Amino acid sequence: MGRRNGIGNVNRIERVVIVGGGTAGWMAAAALARFFDDGRRTIKLIESEAIGTVGVGEATIPPIANFNAMLDIREDEFLRATRGTYKLGIEFVNWGRKGDRYFHPFGSFGQSFHGIAFHQLFLREKARSGASAGEIGNFSMSTVAAMSSKFGRPAPGAKSLVNQIAYAYHFDASLYAAFLRRLAERRGVDRIEGRVTQVEQDGESGDVCAVVLEDGTRIEGDLFIDCSGFRGLLIDETLAAGYEDWSHWLPMDRAIAVPSQNMSAPAPFTRSTAHGAGWQWRIPLQHRTGNGHVFSSAYMKEEEARDILLANLEGPALQEPRTLRFLTGMRKKAWSHNVVSLGLSAGFIEPLESTSIHLIQNGIARLFALFPDNPVSPIEREEYNRGMREIFEDVRDFIILHYKATQRDDTEFWRYVRDMEVPESLARKIELWKLRGRVFRENAELFVADSWIAVMLGQNVWPESHEPIADTLDPDKVAAAMRQMREAYRETAAKLPSHDAFIRQTGGWHEDIVHPAPAAGLAE
Repeated sequence: MGRRNGIGNVNRIERVVIVGGGTAGWMAAAALARFFDDGRRTIKLIESEAIGTVGVGEATIPPIANFNAMLDIREDEFLRATRGTYKLGIEFVNWGRKGDRYFHPFGSFGQSFHGIAFHQLFLREKARSGASAGEIGNFSMSTVAAMSSKFGRPAPGAKSLVNQIAYAYHFDASLYAAFLRRLAERRGVDRIEGRVTQVEQDGESGDVCAVVLEDGTRIEGDLFIDCSGFRGLLIDETLAAGYEDWSHWLPMDRAIAVPSQNMSAPAPFTRSTAHGAGWQWRIPLQHRTGNGHVFSSAYMKEEEARDILLANLEGPALQEPRTLRFLTGMRKKAWSHNVVSLGLSAGFIEPLESTSIHLIQNGIARLFALFPDNPVSPIEREEYNRGMREIFEDVRDFIILHYKATQRDDTEFWRYVRDMEVPESLARKIELWKLRGRVFRENAELFVADSWIAVMLGQNVWPESHEPIADTLDPDKVAAAMRQMREAYRETAAKLPSHDAFIRQTGGWHEDIVHPAPAAGLAE
C-alpha cells in the first residue's frame, strides 16, 4: 500500500510494476521515470528474453515527436539510434480502384480564403475547370516534398512554406525499445528478467497485489501496467476485463512480416498497396525496408498471402517471413481495478494509418492526467476508459473508411467491405461529405479534416456539390491564387535537400550504414 509522503498523503501510489517490455513497456517506463523519479516511488519492469515481442510497428504519426520531446530526446540522436527516417505521409495504391494512387499527407491542404476552407474552393474549381485544377495533393507541402523524396524541417518563425510540412518517423521498433530502456534505466527503472507464472489478488478488493516469477520471486505493487501483448496476462487472464470484437468491420486477422534489403535511398513516406484480401506495407529505414502483408484468412490462404508478399518486395528478403495472428478490437475496460493495459494488451487496430504506437502514447498521457491515489477512484478509472474508447473508435472509423470507400469488386473480400454496414458515427460522416464536402473534427478526434479529405478524394468519393459560401468569392481570382500557390509549393520543394541527404547533414544517419543510391520519387 502507499505510504505517507512529505505533504501528508498516506495513500500515494509508490510501487509501479510494468509487466512486459517491448515498445509499450519501455515507453511507459521511460515516461514514468521522467515524471515520477522523486526518490520515493519505485518503477519495476518485468520482461523475459525468452518471450519475443511483435516489433513490426515501425511507422508513426506526428504526435510521436511530442512524446520524444517530453523525454528530452534529441531528434538526431533518436534517428541515429533507431536507424530512423522521416515520414511525410502514406501513399495508397489500388485502394479506390486497381491502378489508383493517392497520398495521405501530414499537414494541411492549401490555405483558406477569407475563412472559407481551402478544400471547398478546390471542389468548386474542380467542378468549374475539371482536370486543369490538378490534384489536391499539389497544394500540400508534405505531398509535393514526398513526391520528389525531399525533406525540410519546419523552422518556427521563418516565413516559408516549409513550415507547412508536418512529419513523423519510420524506425526500428526493437531499437526504439532498446533506446528507451537505456534512458529509463539511467533514470532509475529496475528491469527484472523473468516470466510471470502467478498473479496474486487481494481477497477483498480483487486488486492485483503481486506477481510471482518462475523462480519464485514475488514482486508487490500498488499500480500495475499490463504490457504483456495480445495475451493480456493481468487485464484479461486475471481480471477478465473482456474484449470487444470489431472483425465484422475489419476482417483482417493475420499479418506476415519480413524485412528486405534497401535497393535505393529511403523515401520519406510509407506505402500501402492493396491486394486481393488485404494490403502490404512498405516502410523504408536507413538499414533495411520493413514489409508486411495484412490479410483476412477468411478470404485468402496464408500460403497465397506469403507468396504475394515475397513477390512484391523491392529487394531480397533478409530473413524468413513470420506470421502474426490478431483479432481487431479493444478491451471493454482498458483500466480495471489497479491494472492499466497498454499496447496490444489494450486492443489492436491494423496499422494502416500507423496508429499503434500513438495509441500507447495516448494511453500513457491519459494515465498521467488521471494518475491515482491508492485505492484507485472509480471515477478516474471510468474517465480513462471513456477516453480510450473514444480514441479507439475514432481510429476504427477512419480505418474502416478506407475499405468502405472502395469501388473494387474484383474479389469477394472487396465486395464484402464495400457493401458492409458501418458504424453510425462513420456513416454520418460519409453522408455529410457526399452532400457538400463537409467534414468536421469532433471532440478530440485524432484525424483532422485534411486526413478525411485526403482519403475521400483519393478513393474517388466526390461530393455532389460544395458549400454555397464558396460561390461568394470571385472565381477568376481564386483560380489565379491557386495557380500561384501550386507553383510556390513546387518551387519550395525543388530547393529542399533530398531526404537522406538531410538526415546525413543533421547528424541523424547511423555511421555504420553505407549510403545507398538515390530513391525514385512518386512521380517516376
